[in-house]
Amino acid sequence: MSDETNHRIHTEHTLDQGPLSETLSRRLSGSELNTLLLKVFRERTRAGNASDLLKRYHDNRFVKPAEVSALDLKRLELDVLEIANAHAFDPIQLSPAAPLGSCSVVATVDQNKVISALRGTELVADATNMLALHISDGLKSGELDNRSRHVRLSTTHRHVRAQRFHAPGMVPHFHVFCMVSSGMDQGSYSFEIPSFWEHIRVYRDIFDRLFHSSISIEIQVRQGYADPEGLVRRVAGAGKTESVDVTVSLHSDKTNNAYYEGLQFTLVTEIQGNTYAIGDGGFVNWTQQLIGNKKQRMLISAIGLERLTPFYRR
Repeated sequence: MSDETNHRIHTEHTLDQGPLSETLSRRLSGSELNTLLLKVFRERTRAGNASDLLKRYHDNRFVKPAEVSALDLKRLELDVLEIANAHAFDPIQLSPAAPLGSCSVVATVDQNKVISALRGTELVADATNMLALHISDGLKSGELDNRSRHVRLSTTHRHVRAQRFHAPGMVPHFHVFCMVSSGMDQGSYSFEIPSFWEHIRVYRDIFDRLFHSSISIEIQVRQGYADPEGLVRRVAGAGKTESVDVTVSLHSDKTNNAYYEGLQFTLVTEIQGNTYAIGDGGFVNWTQQLIGNKKQRMLISAIGLERLTPFYRR
């Protein structure tokens, strides 16, 4: 265990034992806590100098540039968004900030994996959560309507994650392409089946047109639906009627997974002789929680763009 980890654990243990943690987290209002923290950080920065700032840059793993061609990445972003737009997934530019708890409140993600910030915000760690919030806010205000026509959004975004990754090439910040579909339950999986294959069509076209590669889909059964095995069979079996020529494999193991509901899929592609599990997706209950309507349905999916950029050529 590193000295940094030992120090963090010791600090968290010390703060949790006394009244300070209770006062900061529960007794202060949001505005009071924000005012206090703003003063703390203002005083800390006043006490620093240019040499300290440079050292913080050198030591902080979250602030270093990515080792990727910026031009290739931007071109790839534009191409995937244009392909998604052609499939009726409207592109949207998200903020780099999210409301505090955007991942942990509805998606069961530990808040320690997210970089929390001031003014009731956190750095975006998952753009699909932000798309879900945007859609839910629009549905509640009446600006959006998903009853007769599904709401379909897409975006590219740079995610920041606080946990340490030990796999080669895994870094604290990375670029993704995301899609979200939102609709209402009207029986017979009338949302689940078409929305799933709409996502797959987009990915099929992305990999065919930009990387000249095929994709395959691995589907895992997840809890959360009354009949998840039936859901998976119906969704997978609709591939031929939906005219999407991709290989689909089923995995019936209902692993306890609180993130996805009913169905999770993994997107696999082969590029230059190497196989990559490049993205995933599935159904989530986030709009049900946010709006308080059990009839709401949502499908999310994403692929990593950074790993694909070296293979991308216009």
